[in-house]
Amino acid sequence: MPASPLKVTGRIPRDLDGRYLRNGPNALGLEDVRAHHWMLGDGMVHGVRLSGGRAEWYRNRWVRSSQVTAKLGETYPGQAPPDDFACNTHVIPYKGRILAMQEGGPLPYELDGELNTVRPYDFRSTLNGAFTAHTEYDAAADELHAIAYYPTWDHVRHIMIDRTGRVVRTTRIPVADAPMMHDFALTEEYVVIVDVPITFDSAAAEAGALVPYVWNDRHPMRIGLLSRTGRTTRWFEIDPVYYSHTLNAYDRGDTVVVEYTGFPAPFYAAGRGMGGPSATGAPTLDRWTIDLRDGRVRSSRLDDRPQEFPRINESLVSRRHRYAYTASAAEMWRAYETVDGVPPDEKFTNYLVKHDMLRSSRQLHRG
Repeated sequence: MPASPLKVTGRIPRDLDGRYLRNGPNALGLEDVRAHHWMLGDGMVHGVRLSGGRAEWYRNRWVRSSQVTAKLGETYPGQAPPDDFACNTHVIPYKGRILAMQEGGPLPYELDGELNTVRPYDFRSTLNGAFTAHTEYDAAADELHAIAYYPTWDHVRHIMIDRTGRVVRTTRIPVADAPMMHDFALTEEYVVIVDVPITFDSAAAEAGALVPYVWNDRHPMRIGLLSRTGRTTRWFEIDPVYYSHTLNAYDRGDTVVVEYTGFPAPFYAAGRGMGGPSATGAPTLDRWTIDLRDGRVRSSRLDDRPQEFPRINESLVSRRHRYAYTASAAEMWRAYETVDGVPPDEKFTNYLVKHDMLRSSRQLHRG
């Protein structure tokens, strides 16, 4: 539903010029909300366009996959790609395009500046197979990186897209049990692969499970460092957690630093409510320091407040940063639930956190 112009309370800085976009599942035609799973639902991209101190418009559009166009009574243009889905997890800008993305199989969908669906996007016919929800863009090298997984693969794939917008290198990294790798990290020297103990359950898939991925205690948790210039991966075993989203990673002498939001183990991807993702606790901001000399990984807690969706200045991806930002949203925790279903009042709120990594300090802005 479009709306323009928008009423503004206060003042919008004139330097804020562009579109703010977000993507998420919006189940089309679902009458019983209890049947909805938090990972599923047709992707809908929401956007606000800012220019000259004004909020010019808000609009939202479903990603027009073949299934969505059928539900809406529209005609899908051309032949649908394999594993077609209305990508519902992330949306990024890339070389003048807007890409809605999903992990585990579907191609990204390209959108235009008004959020209308253009087509499935395969990076100029160079992407063969699955892509990812979370890419890492190295602005200095003008490279887009991805780690892709698929239920029937005996490996995951590191995909590198160069300044021409084409896939120029795909490296297959053998892994067991078809793990779910939702995110990864990038430094100037390494691709950081996080092999989590959430693995594909073929029996659950055959039985019709909506999300056939389970916590697997027999699958060791590991961090892999794949050289950006080679094909060898060095693995480091660590205590299990759920690696949710990357803040950033960087090289520091003989160590590699990875900062991320993570959930305590075990993490129940297929669960709902109090049996779901936050059954053992909310996500926190944490750090791994990987020592390349002694082969050990040190874990540390940066902030124990419930928080997610970490971001930095995107031009600093893979390089050391000072400032970082995270968010906590009450509605998100209501969807997840917590251990006893009654979150503490002082934590169950809406706020943004600005982290100063140099001074180990933080500022909270409550909404």
